[in-house]
Amino acid sequence: MGWATQVPCAPGKWPVLGHAVPLMRNPLAFVRSLSRTGPLVRVDLGGLNVVFVTDMGLTHEVFTRHARHLTKGRLFDNMEPLVGCGLATADRETHREHRRIIQPLFTEEHLSRYAEAMTRQATALADSLNEGEQLTVERVMSDYSINTLTATMFAADLDPKAVATVREGVRVILDTMLQRAVMPPWADRLPVPPNRRFLAASRRMREVIESVIAATPRTDLAHRSDLVATLLAARDRETGKRLTDAEVRDELATMLFAGTETTASTLSWALHELATHPEAEQRALDELEEVLGGPRPVTYEDTKRMPYLRSVLEETLRLHGVTLLMRRTVEPIRLGRVDIPSGTEIALSLYALHRETELFGPTAAEFDPDRARTHTTYIPFGAGNRKCIGNDFSWTEALITLATLLPRWQLRPAADYAPREALAAMASPTGVRMTVSPRKRSR
Repeated sequence: MGWATQVPCAPGKWPVLGHAVPLMRNPLAFVRSLSRTGPLVRVDLGGLNVVFVTDMGLTHEVFTRHARHLTKGRLFDNMEPLVGCGLATADRETHREHRRIIQPLFTEEHLSRYAEAMTRQATALADSLNEGEQLTVERVMSDYSINTLTATMFAADLDPKAVATVREGVRVILDTMLQRAVMPPWADRLPVPPNRRFLAASRRMREVIESVIAATPRTDLAHRSDLVATLLAARDRETGKRLTDAEVRDELATMLFAGTETTASTLSWALHELATHPEAEQRALDELEEVLGGPRPVTYEDTKRMPYLRSVLEETLRLHGVTLLMRRTVEPIRLGRVDIPSGTEIALSLYALHRETELFGPTAAEFDPDRARTHTTYIPFGAGNRKCIGNDFSWTEALITLATLLPRWQLRPAADYAPREALAAMASPTGVRMTVSPRKRSR
């Protein structure tokens, strides 16, 4: 078995199914337990042996030093029915080529334009709240993040039925993607519920995106601010290549699945952490008062002057981050003292890594925004050539949302408040029930 004889096997292995059962039953507890076995751990997915990395130093090696020897892994293979050859699933050469074309779309000039749509959406959300109202925060933020992303992507308002299709599709995809990834490979094409639901939702979402692209006029693309037009107009400065309509569709689908849950989950957990840590909330409010000087629309330039609020979001992502990432070796690499051959699946959990007491001390499970300002081993969006291309987009949206909501409304736990982490691509929240009351200005 080569490397597998040098790497200890995780406990809890089942006959035939391997570790798929504990991974599906309680993935967060399972990935957090692996570091007790070693820096590299063998996880069996029904006959597929996976190297699970639990050490931060080796994780950095995977993301950076070994990046050119790795490509997408099983998790992203299973996303192909939705995202095709988008950045998340593209092979090395296609990834390089598309990233060169797309990266300029996230410069400050473009972010400033996207921020205007984000501010309109955040203001509309704040205007829609009422004193005494009880919110299921994770549902409100899920709808909000999808609405904001579609408003940024598309020039005109989508048909409400199309928005509903996207909203339902994103939820189904995020609910089933991890289940599909940890199932044994031989189950990929079985007509089991996760496969059926995922494939149907992917088909519906792609149809919506294709219809929008087909209806987009091809004139004056460079002077429009929506992502559809921007992607259609983008070209590689070195080769002059443009993306085809099909490639634009794949990139938009990638952004929809990658850019909704991350933002919705982070905002929901941030509101929870601030509501249960009043000192941190007051420091954030004091910073916003100084930056904004009172009620007014938040601009992109404002977000550059919110270091404490950014640290709140960073600490939130540390505690409630990405559950699972996967890569596959295309050439042999050496991790620690182990030689890993080509074709091996490598997995890691940013969620588990960022809660390690050896890295973050005995208070690793506690919320402390000041920690984010001083800690250097923090990688919420990954690193290297496959680091999330939209991380600045996500930061901008999250900062604008909190900066718009917090000065106007105070959210406090409702009587049935029982937040817990749910199975999804991130440690997403459920049970975040909060009551709304007007914020009294401190000055």
